[in-house]
Amino acid sequence: MDAAEFRRRGKEMVDHVADYLEKIEERPVYPDVEPGYLRSLIPTEAPVEPDSYEDIMKDVERVIMPGITHWHSPNFFAYFPAASSYPAMLADMLCSAIGCIGFSWAASPACTELETVMLDWLGKMLQLPECFLAGTHGHGGGVIQGTASEATLVSLLAARCKAIRRVQLLDPKKSEAEILSKLVAYTSEQFCATLGTTPSCAFDHIADLGPLCNQENMWMHIDAAYAGSAFICPEFRPLLNGVEYADSFNFNPHKWMLINFDCSAMWVKKRTDIIGAFKMEPLYLKHENQESGLVTDYRHWQIPLGRRFRSLKMWFVFRMYGLQGLQAHIRKQVGLAKEFESLVRADKRFEICAPVVMGLVCFRLKGTNELNQSLLKKITKSREIHLVPCQLSGSFVLRLAICSRSTEFRHIQQAWQHITQLAFELLQEHHH
Repeated sequence: MDAAEFRRRGKEMVDHVADYLEKIEERPVYPDVEPGYLRSLIPTEAPVEPDSYEDIMKDVERVIMPGITHWHSPNFFAYFPAASSYPAMLADMLCSAIGCIGFSWAASPACTELETVMLDWLGKMLQLPECFLAGTHGHGGGVIQGTASEATLVSLLAARCKAIRRVQLLDPKKSEAEILSKLVAYTSEQFCATLGTTPSCAFDHIADLGPLCNQENMWMHIDAAYAGSAFICPEFRPLLNGVEYADSFNFNPHKWMLINFDCSAMWVKKRTDIIGAFKMEPLYLKHENQESGLVTDYRHWQIPLGRRFRSLKMWFVFRMYGLQGLQAHIRKQVGLAKEFESLVRADKRFEICAPVVMGLVCFRLKGTNELNQSLLKKITKSREIHLVPCQLSGSFVLRLAICSRSTEFRHIQQAWQHITQLAFELLQEHHH
């Protein structure tokens, strides 16, 4: 494919993507395939002679689409949202074209510097304490990780490294192995201090936990993977109070802030804590500016060495939506969840199982866990809408999360009509 063909195919692909997303609700949201369906649809080996582009695109529809769960369908209410917007997709194209591997400042100065500034922009949108921002003279700063799990592991490793060093300062004779065997990490059943848990979007009391961690010299990591995006709205910002006690804080703009996966934002109060745990300096990665205070080499902040130019997506989205546009998106989706909550509350056969704070509603049919499992099976089999369950103090509960950027009130109404219709059929069967 030369540049001329790429221009043509590129325009076709943009049309293909726009058509897919505009007509997505016409497709069943959940695939109807068995495990292993794909292997029999394509050859057992890569082609020796090139295939035509037309054939590849035909196979996208024949082979790939039947096996896709359509996360951006307005009928998708499972898990948590996977963010998506046109500006982010365009930025991702540019990122692929530039194709730099930003492990050091020298490997592409813009890739490192834009990331530092975007994490400061985002930190200011959240009104994070100044100590988490890099600025020009700060000791803290932000980094993009792939996922919240990665951010949790990075903070755990940094905390461990810091604890070992602290003990060694007091008792230089102690070996690292001896210290390691005595280190303890404290977690709740959801892992760390969490703002917006996955099952029910519950909030830990970080303002109470924080002073205790500081007192005991324990590293405190806060995970707000889903809910963090909402803290850009003043009415939700109080839920972040207590973040000043944390050593690291993380949330996923790629869940609810219109930035396509992957983009998990992590901040630390003291970047030397993170860099200390991961620093490695082979000669081929050294460059003459690395010791200047203005430069960060992000390979020291993460587990992989290589990294994509992900901050372009943030820059495009922040500029094309503005803070007001992002706030409007969050508020609209919270409003839709509240609408769904009131539909559930109006039906005496159902109950709400957790406070509806953001875009997630936890509900169930009054009755046994088996009854609710049967209802979910019916919902999944119908392929009209997609939900997943959770376990809340022994109860099998259905979760409905507002996920797609294109979800409107009519989709919420249709989903509820569909659920109540299936519940009616189920209760009739049980009755007989």
